[in-house]
Order: sequence, then C-alpha cells, then structure tokens
Amino acid sequence: MNPELSELWLLRHGQSLGNVANDAARDTDTHRLDLAERDMDVPLSDLGVEQSRAFGKWLGAKPETDRPDVVVCSPYLRSAETVRHMLAAAHAAIEVVLDERLREREFGILDLLTHRGIVAKYPEEAERRSRLGKFYYRPPGGESWVDVALRLRSLRDSIVREYPDRRVLLVTHEVPIIITRYLVERLDEADALALSAAGHVANCSLTTFVRDEERRLRLELDAWTVPLRQEHTLITEEPDAPVASR
Repeated sequence: MNPELSELWLLRHGQSLGNVANDAARDTDTHRLDLAERDMDVPLSDLGVEQSRAFGKWLGAKPETDRPDVVVCSPYLRSAETVRHMLAAAHAAIEVVLDERLREREFGILDLLTHRGIVAKYPEEAERRSRLGKFYYRPPGGESWVDVALRLRSLRDSIVREYPDRRVLLVTHEVPIIITRYLVERLDEADALALSAAGHVANCSLTTFVRDEERRLRLELDAWTVPLRQEHTLITEEPDAPVASR
C-alpha cells in the first residue's frame, strides 16, 4: 500500500506589508506598488503578527497529539515570521523545515506592477495574459500557475515519502494553497480558477485534509478563520501577490 499523510494542513501567512500596499493600490491610478524590498523580504504587518499569534493561541490549546508533527514553510520572510509568532504563542516545539518549493509564484518583469501598470508598460503582455488566462500565462522571467503546480507535485511526493502517517502543516501563500488543492482534490483549470475568484483564502486561514478509509486525503476545513474570530482579530483577504489581481 502506498504511504500517505494522516492529515495535511495548509495555512496562509499573516497579512504582509505587500498585502497592505496591494489593497491600497487597487482603486487608484498607481502603476507600481510602494515596496522597496524584494518580494521574499516583505515582512508581516502589525496586524499580520496579531493574526499569527491568534492562530498560535488556538494551536496551543489543542492537545499535543492533535497538533502538526512538522511544519514545512515557505522561506519568504512573511511566512517564516508567521511560523515564529505562531509557535511562540502556542508555546509549542514543532520541527520547522523551510522549503523553497512553497514560495509565492514568481512574476518576473511584472513584479510590483499593478494591472494599470502592466497595461501601460507592457501592453503586449497584458493582451497575452488576457488571452491565455492566469492558469497558463507565464510572464517573462516568471511563472505560470502550471509552473507552480510542477514544483508542488515534487513537494507533495517529498512530504509523503518523508512524513508517512503524520500530520503536516504547510505555511505558504495564496496561489500555492490553491494549486495544492488543485493537486490533492484532482481539480481542473476551471475549478482552480473558481477557487481564486472566490477570494476567500484569508490571511492565517486554515485549510485541512484528513485521510479517509480509502487512504485518500479528503477536504475537512476550507479557509477556516475561527481561531482569529475567537481572538477578535481582524480578518483580511488581500491578494497574496506583488501584482494587483485583475
């Protein structure tokens, strides 16, 4: 019988300064987000720290047998900070592994540009992006959603091999969460795009899969935010990308 995880948890990082900048630019004529850092160096906002701690308090209240056995985390600063604040609030000592395959989708030459900025600076790319759709569109120097799926297939195989029969928590970004669901639930392009259009993968929301009797992972929680509500923490759903969504 093939090995399988007992549970797979997906946690989006807390609100980042990139989320804040993206949200502020959405309804303006701004062409470029006001961020000096590389995308991988963008930290959590103060609210993002609060969200991470709120989730950690919920985690810390659970019996040790119900907590993740290992945390596999995107190396981007906002994800690593989420894990650090979460585990501190939980008073939990859980193994943490950084894995670059969980990084956010790379945007290449479109990095930090809003939709208006893309149209103004790279009109041919904007047209190609509109024609192909974001599932298959690959910006020069960047990744399509399909490219993200390729690295996440590799990650999936690695964690199943390294952590069989264990509960694994992945701390990552919006697009990798959607693509992981695409892989685990065996969705198609339309299903994945529908998850994105729903726009409900809030910061520090939890999505979980539990192994069923047929040893297949079954969706249990979908972008669950109860830990934040319990701590009266503001819930945010800004796009997790340095490019304004459109």
